[in-house]
Amino acid sequence: MAACVCAFILTLYALCGSAAGSGVLSAPTNVHLTSHNMDLVLWWDPPEGAAGDLNYTAEYRSSAIPYKTVCMNISALQCDFNSPSITPYGHYRGRVRVHWGAESSGWVESNQMTLDRDTSIGPPNVTLHRVGTSLEVSITDPVFKTSSLRVVYPSATYNITYWNSSQKEEVKTLSDLRQNRVVLEDLEPMCEYCVQVQIDTNQNTRPSEFSDIVCESTADEDAVPWVAAVVTVLVMVVLVALAVVMVVYWNRISQFLCPEIVLPPHFKESLLPPPKSSVYLASPPSEEVCDRVSIIADNRTKTEDEGRPLEEGRKEQQMA
Repeated sequence: MAACVCAFILTLYALCGSAAGSGVLSAPTNVHLTSHNMDLVLWWDPPEGAAGDLNYTAEYRSSAIPYKTVCMNISALQCDFNSPSITPYGHYRGRVRVHWGAESSGWVESNQMTLDRDTSIGPPNVTLHRVGTSLEVSITDPVFKTSSLRVVYPSATYNITYWNSSQKEEVKTLSDLRQNRVVLEDLEPMCEYCVQVQIDTNQNTRPSEFSDIVCESTADEDAVPWVAAVVTVLVMVVLVALAVVMVVYWNRISQFLCPEIVLPPHFKESLLPPPKSSVYLASPPSEEVCDRVSIIADNRTKTEDEGRPLEEGRKEQQMA
């Protein structure tokens, strides 16, 4: 029996020694995928007992594509797989191996992750606005790495928790709210209230993280009617003053708004209607009467015309 135990120990030692002497690197440990607000990151720890400068290569695959290398020969212990090919509804798995010089370890695969079901959703952003003795809660969704919350989770709702800061044990909750602006009513005046919001997607395995606690004080109940009354009085005074100004200076205002246009006299004459006299319309337009004049050149010598009376000369011209 003792001989068998010794033989087993010697055999195991020989196997371990041969593996150590073969130069095969140990693989990374604790390899796992994570997702926060629709990102996709692979994480790992260095091999146990590793020494020296180690580099890593990381890949991912989905149900539709084979393994694709994203990070090559990096020293970091994480690899961000985010790219346009990552979709909110895909099933993903990652793997990583270590390099030291020319030696490489085997691949180590991670868990499988479906983003819309397994991603962790960050907290919403919440602001409070005082509305008299009420408070208005404004909610902004967290920013997703891929797509947006309302596209991935169209039926997402808000759970609002609020309480009086002086009465923390009396917590009230409004659940399954779809609108991102909610008014909290029936609050005590001049009291500080605190609000915290969480998103429930109805598809993810867990709701979002809680938002930061935001606090705001309500107004004095008696001050609210006085404010409304003062505003009403001011509006009425302004309206009455405008009415008085309109009555007193109506002529000047009307002249300013509708000034009288004075046309030049020749414009007025051109705009007058034509005369309607029947005599004027019946008479035809007058025509100019012109006599026809003929000019005849006189080729006679001056000696022949000398001594003749002027009348004889004219008669001869007419006879000719």
